[in-house]
Amino acid sequence: MSRGTEFLNYVTGELRERIRTLSGTLQDVQRDIESMNEYYWENYTEMDQYGYENYDNQQALLAQVNAGQDHKKSLHRFKKMLDSPFFGSVEFLYDGEEEPELFYIGIGNFARERGGVPLIYDWRAPVSGLFYDYDRGRAAYKAPAGLQEGEILSKWQYKIRGGRMLYEFESDLKIDDEILKAELGANSDTRLKNIVRTIQREQNAVIRNTRDRVLAIQGVAGSGKTSVALHRIAYLLYHDREHLKSSNILVLSPNSVFADYISHILPELGEENIREMSFDLFAWRRLRDTAADCEDRYHQTERMLGEGDREYSGEDEERFRWKQSSEFVSAAEGFLVELEDRLVDFHDVEYKRFGKKEDELRKLFYNRFPGTLLLSRMDAVMEYFIDEYETLRGRVLDEEERENIRQQFHSMYVTTDLYEIYNWFLADNGLPVLPDVPPEERVLAYEDVFPMLYFRYRLRLGEARGDIRHLVIDEMQDYTYLQYVLLEKLFPCNMTILGDRAQTIDCKEQDVFTFLPRIFGKRLKKITLDKSYRNTQEIAEYAARYTTCAPKGYLKRCGKAVEEKTFGTLKEALAEAAGRAAVRGQEKGEFETAAVLVMTEKEAQNACACLKEIREDVSCIDRNTDSFRRGITVAPYYMAKGLEFDQVFIIGGDEKHPMFRNFRYISATRALHELYVYDIS
Repeated sequence: MSRGTEFLNYVTGELRERIRTLSGTLQDVQRDIESMNEYYWENYTEMDQYGYENYDNQQALLAQVNAGQDHKKSLHRFKKMLDSPFFGSVEFLYDGEEEPELFYIGIGNFARERGGVPLIYDWRAPVSGLFYDYDRGRAAYKAPAGLQEGEILSKWQYKIRGGRMLYEFESDLKIDDEILKAELGANSDTRLKNIVRTIQREQNAVIRNTRDRVLAIQGVAGSGKTSVALHRIAYLLYHDREHLKSSNILVLSPNSVFADYISHILPELGEENIREMSFDLFAWRRLRDTAADCEDRYHQTERMLGEGDREYSGEDEERFRWKQSSEFVSAAEGFLVELEDRLVDFHDVEYKRFGKKEDELRKLFYNRFPGTLLLSRMDAVMEYFIDEYETLRGRVLDEEERENIRQQFHSMYVTTDLYEIYNWFLADNGLPVLPDVPPEERVLAYEDVFPMLYFRYRLRLGEARGDIRHLVIDEMQDYTYLQYVLLEKLFPCNMTILGDRAQTIDCKEQDVFTFLPRIFGKRLKKITLDKSYRNTQEIAEYAARYTTCAPKGYLKRCGKAVEEKTFGTLKEALAEAAGRAAVRGQEKGEFETAAVLVMTEKEAQNACACLKEIREDVSCIDRNTDSFRRGITVAPYYMAKGLEFDQVFIIGGDEKHPMFRNFRYISATRALHELYVYDIS
């Protein structure tokens, strides 16, 4: 019996024993909670009048409930570890020692008893860096006690499923290419894979980076950048539990399907899930008191693709670009400087024979509270007035009285409507103004959503999100200069920003690295991941035709040649795709997922309806979809970003359209094993 198999049998037995003990402890805790509740309800009327006994009972009950939650989390983790307790080991001889130590590495820590020396080390533990960062030979890792140096005598890799050793071997390399091919070349799923068994050295450096406040990762398609970002969050949560919790982290993701696709990763890694939303949704929630609705990025994309409610002209494009640019920010700041005099019409204020003259109010507004934002400044002057009144009169005003005074002060604003103020700005800059309609009828075009949010941020207090301590921004290439300015102001916290400039949903590639340093300054660290691990060599070479920034390296995994055909009609192309899609559930199914990708949402809806007449396992992804299903998925290409499929069928597309190359590149790089490109003549 090999050493790995022998240890597997031993640690599996220890895990089962801990699970049995924890299960018994949980039952005892539950009985204690029930007993404490029963005691409380039987005796609470007789507890001391000062409430000390009541408080002590509540604290004891809370302690038991918290202990029960901790035990449940441990029990869940240990049960999960039974399937595959560890995936690697390192034999390390410390400098100055005669006997080496053997460290087994898994998804989480496990010791015979709480607080004991681990039998298995969490992949995020300092010592686990030996497995990811070094081959055999000299090595070191940073521990709480300082730098630990020595020599790696051997490294082993294991694949365990259902508690059974499938294979084990000694590896001179960090992650053997054959193992990597087997792991990354497996069929796709409706969920993103965790990569703890296959983390590469350049990925590990990103995951374990705790020095840089703002980390921007430019990663080619298939480089694992999203997985790396999520594993980095798991690592940060593990190492900073005192200051960072799951509730302090927010992911800005492109859509609900992608959010569902990645939602399991942190729970798999032993952490609670984190909050997620799109930046478009964030903006809409803050503009609800200004407009009834806001367009999102997909409205803008469809308009650029020629499928909007009107033709998208060069003038529209120029106006959109300007409203998202640094030039807009400069113009807005100039407008805001002059807005003070334009927005306020001072007059005397009096309440119950106590008052202030117009000149005195003007001095307070300009000289005492110059740093307070403009639409919040009159409230500051009002509070000053009320404090002075209450001090002189020796009484506190009730809410009705305060409201009476508030109305007097707010009547000095010519308007507090952001929509109206924004229209002043547009008119001053020679741009078309927004329709003059009641708030309940207002719908903001996408080009105006973030300019309006910028004005809100610059005019009102209370916009920054201090509860968020780490922000993850995915698809960074699709965010504009203005959006990054807003993100820097609204989220004054650490960030992980990631994307691929070749995967833009725009007419032009945008390299955000050219302007991010202007916004984040020295806090920013730029990192490039330029090796792809997703596609076969044949698919990667096809995709490279459509971009100027293709990956510099690939995992050498060969597969089927890309098949290119031309059909007379869309129906013929879809019928061919339906016949070639070899997903499970069909006779002789080989794969889990297949995708039919087209350029526009309308084309996707038509293709989905047509395919459903041929097969049952067809679903469509649009902006309202919130889950990713097995079978054949039909989607406009921009909704498939971040996802991967065993087979991809690219259908149609206008070669003359400026977004055609992006359509082909993004679509092709979604394919793991097979790619079919069907043109329509």
